Amino acid sequence: MKRRTAFVIVLAIAAVSLVAVGGILTSLTQSTPPTTITSTFQKGVTLSPQSFQQGDFTDFFAKAKQAGSIVSWAGDWNELGGANGGPKVVAELASTYGYTAVIETQFFTQSNGKLLRPLDEVTKQSYKSSAVAFAEKYKPKYLALGVEPNMLYEKSPVNFDQFTKFYSEVYDAVKAVSPNTKIFTIFQLEKMKGLSGGLFGGVNDPSKAQWQLLDSFPKNDIIAFTTYPGLIYKNPSDIPADYYTEIKSRTSKTVAFTEIGWHSAPSPSGWESSETKQAEFVNRFFTLTENTNTEMVIWSFMYDQNTIEPFNSMGLFRSNGTAKLAWDKWLGSS
Repeated sequence: MKRRTAFVIVLAIAAVSLVAVGGILTSLTQSTPPTTITSTFQKGVTLSPQSFQQGDFTDFFAKAKQAGSIVSWAGDWNELGGANGGPKVVAELASTYGYTAVIETQFFTQSNGKLLRPLDEVTKQSYKSSAVAFAEKYKPKYLALGVEPNMLYEKSPVNFDQFTKFYSEVYDAVKAVSPNTKIFTIFQLEKMKGLSGGLFGGVNDPSKAQWQLLDSFPKNDIIAFTTYPGLIYKNPSDIPADYYTEIKSRTSKTVAFTEIGWHSAPSPSGWESSETKQAEFVNRFFTLTENTNTEMVIWSFMYDQNTIEPFNSMGLFRSNGTAKLAWDKWLGSS
């Protein structure tokens, strides 16, 4: 299977379009702030409304309040400098709706390893300046620089090495204006484990694990992962008991899971799932991560999104707005 084509970019484009809808941002900021949910760790969802019409957008934040205390945005790094982009909207609505904003910037396409634009001096200066300006204005609690760079390592070690050096520069520059912001990059956990079989289309080979790449980012304030074990295992019960606790042997830092999910559709062929399996995964995930020093967990989609299979059925709600079995499991998890 072809790796998902940077669905975070799709969400970013959609998020930009929302500001063009008359009155949305104004009406949202006039809403009554809700009470923030507290837990031993923070839970949340990505910015993934049923649509970007005003009613659906406000409905998303009402459900996000129930889902946890985090709303994340991920997309093209250039959006940080946009006047009306997704990062701005998510950052500015955080105080209104009582959530913590997690901002994740991307600079390449995971499926093919191609840079969104060359990492030349002009691009790097633009990226760094926008990150510094955004951090100085909004003082975000969490700022991710790069999503799944270990996927880039597979495709282009040269570009990966170039990014690691640049990451260090941006880290220092952002800390200078917002010292309390937690800065990190986000690794793809299955690939870190050397698992490239299943729907990834390759072969599972733990000897090709990428844990050494953690050392390429010594300035990471937390160690963050995306994780989709449903691409490797056909049933949640098949996930090994040490699947997540292995992380403790690789780092002593606090762990974050910035994207987790399991599909609910009876497809692709050979990897049929169901709402029952999706709900089982929610339970299984929190059982397996009880002892991982977790700081936050973010489910990928509130609603099923128009993206590639199997990610298009990973929402906690169907595209018609009705809840799946996993929704109640998510609400009850801790």
